[in-house]
Amino acid sequence: MRHWTPGRDPRAVRHPGPAPAASPASDAPARPSVVVVGGGIAGLAAATGLAERGVSVRLLEAQATLGGRVRAWPVTLPGGDRVTMSRGFHAFFRQYYNLRALLRRADPALDRLVAIDDYPLRLADGPTDSFTHLPLTPPWNLIGFVAKSPSFTLAGLAKVNVKAALGLVSVEFPRTFGDLDGVSAAEVLDRLNFPASARHLALEVFARSFFADPREFSGGELLGMFHTYFVGSSEGLLFDVPNDDYDTALWAPLGRRLERLGAEVATGVRVEGLTRTDAGVRVATSAGDVEADAVVLAVDVAGLRRLVADAPWLGTPDWRERIADLRNAPPFGVARRWLGAPAGGASWGQSGGQSGVAPFLGTSGYGPLDNLSRLDAFEAGAAAWASRTGGTVIEAHGYALADTTNARERLWAEASRIHPELADAPVLGEQWLVADDCPLVDTSPWRRRPEVATPDRRVVLAGDLVRCDFPVALMERAATTGWQAANALLSGWGRRGFDLWSPPMRGRFTRR
Repeated sequence: MRHWTPGRDPRAVRHPGPAPAASPASDAPARPSVVVVGGGIAGLAAATGLAERGVSVRLLEAQATLGGRVRAWPVTLPGGDRVTMSRGFHAFFRQYYNLRALLRRADPALDRLVAIDDYPLRLADGPTDSFTHLPLTPPWNLIGFVAKSPSFTLAGLAKVNVKAALGLVSVEFPRTFGDLDGVSAAEVLDRLNFPASARHLALEVFARSFFADPREFSGGELLGMFHTYFVGSSEGLLFDVPNDDYDTALWAPLGRRLERLGAEVATGVRVEGLTRTDAGVRVATSAGDVEADAVVLAVDVAGLRRLVADAPWLGTPDWRERIADLRNAPPFGVARRWLGAPAGGASWGQSGGQSGVAPFLGTSGYGPLDNLSRLDAFEAGAAAWASRTGGTVIEAHGYALADTTNARERLWAEASRIHPELADAPVLGEQWLVADDCPLVDTSPWRRRPEVATPDRRVVLAGDLVRCDFPVALMERAATTGWQAANALLSGWGRRGFDLWSPPMRGRFTRR
């Protein structure tokens, strides 16, 4: 029998949790207390790990709902209907082992995740690529994709720099991240002489899903994603999505479980500052001060910069400079419409050669539009609204907006190029959101990114802005570093940590 793995890939790597310190600090508290700042994925993972090991946990979230940048919240349409809004579609890939381990705490069989059958990518005035019906195991998945993809032509493939292309499979993490310091994703493809007809696949799928311009996105991260989804993992490129809005399906159940474990979960509470005390850290909040033995900072770039700048006692000058140097990615826009007409018409059936409406369609060459999502295809709340009204719920997303002027109008204009009937459908409700709080995974030195540990053992970091040795990114990096933050504190207090998993750390053909 093969050894157990959290997915179908037998080469997935187990990273054992740190052993408890042989000699915990003499001042280690009998029952440690921790304030977790931020109720996104990273904060929820850290709080869960700590609470499960008997630590007293207070989870503080500034917004009214949990989930951070993957949260959902209620809104009211002009007609009075109560519906939900979010910051946009997110794909829960099968390689997200540590995020799935977190979700299983409240949903052991992951019944609240449903599979998306395809991930079509449509190029304006060009072909549509599909990821369905492909082998899952490398290299057959890549061979199968190239064989059926209209974006890869024999003439284009003949020009690829084979020696450079071997770098896609000869990776070793974390070394590969640092090997490409200063090199952008666009430059990596230039070195490969990557076919122009297929660049939209490589750059739009990966770089823009990081809310980054390909000329600024890290080349090392691009190789990490090629490895994770194409050439290093047998989980495939298809993914799951929640069967209802994020709060209902995922985060509210996790919050309730935390409370059953004895944790305090407080939403609508803003953290305003950190002060060092003899016993630990005092956290100033909009609801009053809280003291704890340690703090997990699971916040966005702006929040971390602000808290560190206002705490001169925290860290060395070099570390503080590294935090100050963190940058945000360009802004993104999410436009959602509740339409008073059903999804229909010939144009709806063209995505990936499938019949019916594709729940998710990636796009390239349509101005600022990066994807279209039909929420009533998978979210129970949206489906109930659509059934009751005879309508549909459509979302247009622009990942990295160079210009936010009239961005909403431009997104819908491009969406109507794909589905012309959108232009005439009655709009019963609309929400528009622009934000710029995602970390920029740029070409700066990988080693300069902050890691979980800080110069002060009472403070640890978590989130997708945090450096991680594993080939993981986005939501999975947030979950992984959240567990790692819990592990770092638990080990120091003589308590057992948690095992983590990742896709293979080496390429299949990397020389030892």
